[in-house]
This record gives sequence, C-alpha cells and structure tokens, in this order.
Amino acid sequence: MTFYFTQFEHRRPPPPLPNSLVREKIWQILGIASLALGAWYIHWRWTQSLNWDALWFAVPLLLAESCAYFGLILFTLNLWKVKDFPILPPPEGINQCVADSDGLDRPVAVDVFIATYNEDEELVRLSIRDAKAMRYPHPIDLHVHVLDDGRRPTMQAIAEEEAVGYITRDNNVGFKAGNLRNAMEHTSGDFILICDADTRPFPTLLERTLGYFRDPDVAFVQTPQWFYDLPEGETLTHWMTRRIGRPGRWLGSATEWIFGEIRVGEDPFANDPALFYDIIQRRRNAFNAAFCCGAASLHRREAIMFVALKAYGDAVAKTSGETRSRLARLTRRSGNAQAQALARWQAAQAEELTPYKFHVSEDIYTSIVLHQDQHRRWKSVLHPQVESKMLSPQDLLTWTIQRFKYAGGSLDIFFHDNPVIAPGMSLGQRLMYLTTFWSYLGAVWNCIFLLAPLVYLFLGVAPVSAYTGDFFRHALPFLIANELAFLAGTWGMSGYKGKVSYLASFPISLRALWAVLRNQQIKFPVTPKERQDGNFLHLVWPQIAIMTLTVLGLAWATLAWRLDIGSYTPGGLIANGLWGLNNILAMSIMVRAALWQPEHQA
Repeated sequence: MTFYFTQFEHRRPPPPLPNSLVREKIWQILGIASLALGAWYIHWRWTQSLNWDALWFAVPLLLAESCAYFGLILFTLNLWKVKDFPILPPPEGINQCVADSDGLDRPVAVDVFIATYNEDEELVRLSIRDAKAMRYPHPIDLHVHVLDDGRRPTMQAIAEEEAVGYITRDNNVGFKAGNLRNAMEHTSGDFILICDADTRPFPTLLERTLGYFRDPDVAFVQTPQWFYDLPEGETLTHWMTRRIGRPGRWLGSATEWIFGEIRVGEDPFANDPALFYDIIQRRRNAFNAAFCCGAASLHRREAIMFVALKAYGDAVAKTSGETRSRLARLTRRSGNAQAQALARWQAAQAEELTPYKFHVSEDIYTSIVLHQDQHRRWKSVLHPQVESKMLSPQDLLTWTIQRFKYAGGSLDIFFHDNPVIAPGMSLGQRLMYLTTFWSYLGAVWNCIFLLAPLVYLFLGVAPVSAYTGDFFRHALPFLIANELAFLAGTWGMSGYKGKVSYLASFPISLRALWAVLRNQQIKFPVTPKERQDGNFLHLVWPQIAIMTLTVLGLAWATLAWRLDIGSYTPGGLIANGLWGLNNILAMSIMVRAALWQPEHQA
C-alpha cells in the first residue's frame, strides 16, 4: 500500500544542536543584560509612564507587560544552560539497571506498546515492522504489542501476521491512559517503549537509550519527536541565489551566518518540534525537569508502578478517612480499631490501581508524580538525538485539535492539581513546570498586545504619557537586548517561528482556558493521521480580524494625523505602526496554514 508520506521515506532527521560553552556564556551574559534592561523598563513604566487620563487602557497593558516580563524571566532560566546526560553503554543484563541485585542476571526485557484506535491498519503495520527491527548488541527480551482500542478484527489479523502481541479490552475507559494501563496488566517487561500508531522507531533507539537506566533512579527517557512529512523548504541562501544570482547568494549567506539557517517554504504551521525538544526540553535536564511527552518515550516499569501505588495509597487514605468519619457519626466512637480497619478495607475495594492517570495529559501527569517523590528522587532524561519518526498534522483542523488538547490538559493540571505549590519538587522543577503553565496563560496578555495598537490607531488614546524620546530610550534597549539574547540562546535554530506561532495561536489557548475555568472536561480525540477535507479559514477568523482591523487602523491613523484630527503624534504612529505590522506578520502565519495544501494534494 502506498501512503502520501512514502515519497519522504528517504529523509533523515537533523543532528542535535552542538553545544558550545563560549556561545552559552555569550547567551547567559546577554540574557542577564536583557532581564536587567527589562526590569529598568518595567520600573519606568510603573513609576513614570502611565497615562493617567486613560487608566482603563494603560493599566491592563502594563499588567500584560509585567506578566510577559515574568514569563521572560522563567524562559531565560529554562534556556540557561545545556546539560546532556552521558550516553552509557547499553546494559548487558537487568542487574546493571537496578540498585539491589538478587544475583540472578538475565537479559533486559522491553515491551513496545503501539497504541491505536482507528488509524489505518497498514500504517500501524509499518510501525510494527520498525519496532521489530530495533537492534541491540546483547541478548534482549523484546516484545511488541498492538494496543487496539478499536477492537478491530483486521488489526488483530495484522498483529498475528507480524507475530506480535495483540491486546484489547471491552471498553474505552480512560482512553489512551486506560489503554496503556490495560496493557501493563498483560505484560511484564522491565521497560516500556510507548509509541503512537504512527511512531516509527529507528533501529538505534534501544541501544542508545537503555544505557541511561544504568542509573537505577532514572524513571523515563524522552526522545525528540520528529515529523518527517512536512515540506523541508530551501535555505534562504539557495532561494535568493535562484532569484537574483550571486548577490543573492552573498546576502543570503551573510543573513544565515548571523541568524542561523533560515528555510523558505517549510512547515506551514511553524510547528517545528526541534525548538521544543532541542532547546526547551533539553535544557530542563539541568533541573531534572524534562517531562514525558508520550510517544517515543521509554519508561522503567518500576517507576510507573510507583506512580500507580502512590495514587492508589492516596486515594485509599482519602476515601477511608471519609468512611471513618461516617462510621464515627453512626457509632459515636472515633477510635474504634475495627471500624478503622473496615473503613480501610472498603476504601481499598473501591479504588483501582491506575498506572497512568486517566487524564488527557497523562504523560506530563506521570512526570509530575515522579518528580514529586521526596524519597526515591526519580530522574528524567531528555535524550537529544532523534530516534524515531512520526507524522505531522496535515491540516489546520488537526493541528488545532492537537494544540487544544495540549493547552487544555496543561491548564487543567495547573488549576486543579498544581505541582508548583504542592510538596516534593525542587525549586528548579517548580519553576520549569511553572514556565510551561505560564506559557499557556500567556494567551490572555497576548490578546491585550494584539488589541493595544488598535486602540491607539482608531481612538488616538495612548497607554503612555507620551511617545517621546524618553519612551524609546527605555523601550528600545530592552527590545534589542532581548532579540540579541535569544538569537544567541537559540543559535542554530529559528526562534522567530516559535514566537509568531505562540502569538498567533492565542485563540486556541483562550478557548482551552475558558473550558478549564468552566470545569468542562477536555476531550481525548484521536489526532487524525490523514488530511481533513474542507476550508479551514473559519478556524482563523480572529487572526483575520486582527489583520484587517490593523490595516484599517493604520490607514485611519495616518489620515487623521495628516488632517490634524485627534491626538496622534509621529512617535505614537511609529511605535504602534511597527507593533501592528509585527502583529499582522504573526497572524499571517496562521492564515497561510489555513490555506496550505500538501504538494501531493494541491
């Protein structure tokens, strides 16, 4: 069977960014300078810049700037330094992976879980075959299992043809988390490799990652996710050379030498996971705060069962306490040992052992529980090399579904089971999780940043006392230092794509935040693996509205200034004009994604 991605099978993932101590020191110096200038700017904004005649506008914007600056502090800490764990030789036997050996060594046992629901069976077959092809330099007890929540006879037949396990159940309770839990009850491997239906492991995955588990406190290893089926585009140098010849090559080469590789026509969703894995997650190793992202992660079974037992014990303690209270009211005796034993027994019968919490973000939830343990001090590892390939969203609808799950799941944890204030974690871990949650809350102040220039352009109302030299003297050094800092901090990768995508996706995070605040359950929809038909412009009407209003506002403000209508000033027009143009550019990324069609379907 031929799939659309067959034409991309030859592609190979990029290597991880090389670590440079000199560049890291430059980034740290620039990062400190950026934060210092930012603090100077924010202090000036609070103490000297407010437009007291328009506090309804000035104060919300200043609060948004302050929240964004706090996020900048967190993000700077996140990117502070690279700390890769050494890649150790793959263990020859299980005794090299445990603290207390019983003296009887045996090969390491690994279960590969390929979770599926309604994906094309032949697509799953490809994942099965790649999982079976993983190599290992020592004897290994490797078992591949298809976890079919769709209960399909055709899927079972393929599992039998490929000589792998087939595990299903008679319900879909807990969705993917329930599927994984059910599989754990039918398997016994020391380690579990979690794969989605489209996760294609490389032959090197086990031999490069199992060595981390020589440290008996390593709970899981997350490997980067790599989408190999999106347009790769072409480098700016090549693109400009094709259009204007040798001058274009010189200009393109100089630009890429300063800013790193820039590709034209790549990834229409500005969704390159390398920025997340190779920059953000990789640098959380320094705080033991890299979290699990599900697919392409390898788990120690003992650690997963630790999570299950801890949750089970907490649930039993809570339920038995409530039962004891009811019994005490009935018997008027609170110290009756028989009543307490009965309460514990009833509570234990009512609870289930749940290795994976039934939550739309079961992966990050598991990471949180492991990082909170104060006795075992479990460790997490972000392995920098790509060890698998998978399929990307092929349309904006699929991308939106996926992003909504990420945002909703994270915000649900933040509001209902916040690890930042719960006991157990180190300060660094708390700050790293707060960075994640704060980024999703950022949709609130991003919305203010998008609307603020419109207020000035249409009404002539400024949030500052005046757009004079004093304003630019405080704002420009901070903005320039911030750009230079993150240029160094993300050297070798385009950070701009991440920034514009973050700004342009504000409607998704806002909807997720609203759903969580209303206690609406975040659903578990399976992300489609095939392009969905239809027009997706309806998904980006907020972005189109921002672009249209900004263009109209620029036209009106320019005309009003020329006719001396309102309180417009050259400084205000320059500041808000550039601000508005930046917003238009950011929103256009999402509109382009709504119109994009793959080459094979164009």
